[in-house]
Amino acid sequence: MKNETLAVPSQQHVVWLDVVRLIAMFAVVCCHCCDPFNFYPEPLPSNIEQIWFWGAVWGAFLRPCVPLFVMITGALLLPVKTEAGPFYKKRILRVLWPFLIWSVIYNLFPWITGLLGLDPRIILDFFPYAGEDVMRQSPVVTGLYLAEIPLNFSIVDVHMWYIYLLIGLYLYLPIFSAWVEKASDKAQLWFLGAWAVTTLIPYYLQYVSPYLWGTCSWNEFGMLYYFAGFNGYLLLGHYLRNHDWPMKKLATIGIPMFIIGYCITFFGFRYVTSLPEYSEQYLELFFTYNSLNVVMMTIPCFLFAKKIKVRSERMQRALANLTLCGFGVYMIHYFFTGPCVVLTRALDLPVFIQIPVAAVIAFGISWLIVHLVYKAMGRKARYIMG
Repeated sequence: MKNETLAVPSQQHVVWLDVVRLIAMFAVVCCHCCDPFNFYPEPLPSNIEQIWFWGAVWGAFLRPCVPLFVMITGALLLPVKTEAGPFYKKRILRVLWPFLIWSVIYNLFPWITGLLGLDPRIILDFFPYAGEDVMRQSPVVTGLYLAEIPLNFSIVDVHMWYIYLLIGLYLYLPIFSAWVEKASDKAQLWFLGAWAVTTLIPYYLQYVSPYLWGTCSWNEFGMLYYFAGFNGYLLLGHYLRNHDWPMKKLATIGIPMFIIGYCITFFGFRYVTSLPEYSEQYLELFFTYNSLNVVMMTIPCFLFAKKIKVRSERMQRALANLTLCGFGVYMIHYFFTGPCVVLTRALDLPVFIQIPVAAVIAFGISWLIVHLVYKAMGRKARYIMG
């Protein structure tokens, strides 16, 4: 059965994309609530195996979160209708100032806990990745992290990795857009096919050979390098916005596709964590966003979200508000995910629901704070919250 093409005006507000954004935003918060489960600091409790199990269950289930965000960007912005200069000014400056402000705040936090005389272990409640350097609560360590902001994120603002990526995608979009605007559906599918092949490369490099298709010690840019990465999700979002699957096809193909992708993600992650030793790269192998198993989970999520009809005006307004507040929620939510997990443990909730309950609380608090900032500051809040 051929895909049905949807004619969607480029300037029209698309409610179902707001639904995708809600799913992606909550999934990101929920994903970060998994961190205190998958990276539990010493001393380990007696039920640590149960904690690790549910961390893997939820962590695997939530992998489409970041790909969905990139697909929303592609669906909304491709093809780019403005000149590169105005586009960069509007898009990059909108995210740059909040990114810088909150990067500084996150990196100051461990030092501030020291000034307040708090136990260094409280830092682990907020940032489970934090190591010994962070727990020194030292101004020197903080200064080094602050100096590195132009180069990369630190261990206490891990989620900022996405902002470096997002700025890179914005820089690339006007260039990529020139091809997308002229490319036929068939040409776009050829690109997506080549990109799909690249999503298998991480497994080839891990299990077969460290080099492939021309890569070697002096060259990291292999044959399909220019088809790889998150630009595939950009094009996929644009393509699937304009092409739909009927519900029968979603049920017969989409659901099995998600289940297979999930099983590879979950059992692969559990296999790696069962090994006596593994590298950080190996740990993330099956969780890699640009892997075929995650792509298989992401496509059905995006297409099922298109089927959701939001007829309530109140719900539409709430979704539109999340569109306004979403970037701010992303900026601040990482302060709340860890403490909310601590709260669910203190309430002695069953382990299997601690992650989603913590995510609901963290998501709600973050959204409320950003909403109140916008109400208090109006458009000026964009410099802080994006």
